[in-house]
Amino acid sequence: MDGANMGYSYHLPSGGWNFKVRNALSQCSDIFSEFNKYLAPAYHHDRCERSVSMRLYSMHKREFVVVVFTFFACFGLAVFIGLAGPPITSTSEQKAHLNTSDMDTGPFIMNTPALSTYSQQLWVIAKLSTSNNDDERYDKSFRISVSIDGITVERKVEHILPIEGGHNRTRHLKCESQTCEEIIVAHLGFLNYGHYIITVRFYGLESFHQRYTIRDVKFYFKHYNPAFTQIEIWFRLIFLLFTFVATCWFGNSLKKYPVQDWSIEQKWISILLPLLILYNNPLFPLTFLINSWLPGMIDAILQTTFLCTILMFWLCVYHGLRQNERRILTFYLPKIIIVGTLWGAALTLATWLRCTELEDPTYNYVLDTSSYYGFKVFFFSVGGIYIAYLLLLILRAYSELRSMPYFDLRLKFLTLFLAIVIGISSLITIRRFGAGVLEDSFASRLSTHYKTSAQFMALYGLLNFYLYAMSYVYSPGVQQVYGQHNSITKDNPSFSMINDSDEEVIYCSDEDSRCPLTRPVQNTEDSD
Repeated sequence: MDGANMGYSYHLPSGGWNFKVRNALSQCSDIFSEFNKYLAPAYHHDRCERSVSMRLYSMHKREFVVVVFTFFACFGLAVFIGLAGPPITSTSEQKAHLNTSDMDTGPFIMNTPALSTYSQQLWVIAKLSTSNNDDERYDKSFRISVSIDGITVERKVEHILPIEGGHNRTRHLKCESQTCEEIIVAHLGFLNYGHYIITVRFYGLESFHQRYTIRDVKFYFKHYNPAFTQIEIWFRLIFLLFTFVATCWFGNSLKKYPVQDWSIEQKWISILLPLLILYNNPLFPLTFLINSWLPGMIDAILQTTFLCTILMFWLCVYHGLRQNERRILTFYLPKIIIVGTLWGAALTLATWLRCTELEDPTYNYVLDTSSYYGFKVFFFSVGGIYIAYLLLLILRAYSELRSMPYFDLRLKFLTLFLAIVIGISSLITIRRFGAGVLEDSFASRLSTHYKTSAQFMALYGLLNFYLYAMSYVYSPGVQQVYGQHNSITKDNPSFSMINDSDEEVIYCSDEDSRCPLTRPVQNTEDSD
């Protein structure tokens, strides 16, 4: 046999699963390539807009890796500081010292621990335990009546929520075996007194007590940790100063170019950076200097506005890269309707929640609002429309522009940081570090427990470092010199070549604008 085969043997390919996967992906890529030329060939794209060249055009791979590494290093440092920081909330416990026969009604009279303006807010939580030995789950509806009195510095008592005011709320007692879920009794949005006297009464638990025997009632007072509040003040100030410096530097780098010649990314960054200053809220220290709900309301409005502006930025950039005619009715209006609806819904819930809790600290919008779930469905429906619209714009942008020089760089960079921001934000939400867009911090929803300051540092660090990286990459290139052309003209699409840049740089020579990103190094010995 060896002689017949001349000493050689042939084996058919094994056809492993990795070979089959590569083959299938190759076939899908070939199919997409066949249809892609009918969608929008790169050399037919209308590049009729000329703009200021960005630093992204001249960045080498090493510099790009340094930018990404610096972003993750700063973000990791912020999270590490948060993990090493103090807990967000402090909790103190009080047990009800009543006769067994009064455990189902009360009254339970409690004096809160010493509070300061750094405590920010106060939650009163009740937890019941029974003597039931059966492994059964039960849900009992009952009513809670709460009265709150504040103690002034002169040791005078002032009525905040009188018992005769009719502040009775229906709650559900959900128990399994001997353990019952926590019940939020009241939530004070801001603290005007150093001590409070809180009186709680139960109605409708008589039959429940006779059957299962309420053995113990514990009350928990939760408030912001003053040590965390000091960290929040300092790091908000640090982020505010860095953002102010980044805003001034970015504006100074673009001031010598006419606004109409800025790229769409540069225009949006010039809007987002001032809004980031407001997001870091220079008025935040007023929360601890003024005994009013107004600073907290302003903070909720500024945060909601900035987050929705980022959503608007993503839509406009992905659409604007492939469309230069950006009219208000056809380009901006659909995006304003979608994002404006999200902004209005989030702002309504944030402000309405605060105003309602100021009038009645026992209010809980989840339990006391019949339209809450309808509102929630509406919000997530609009959010789903936004996600579908954004994915459509991303797919169309890649199908039309991924083969064009410079456009592919802009798409890759924008998509990379978009994926980073969404991925980290989703991770924060899944890990229950932070609150949703609908709430300022995590007001009145203490079913989520927060152990460290990492939630605050991760959220604020992510958004601040994201804008810093964008402002650096989208700033004008160092090699640009203004005034080398006396007039500003637009590209003629009929003369566009496939190797041209996406927006031929108007502030440098034609020879420089047609050069590749990385020029080949010429050998001087060969030239001689």
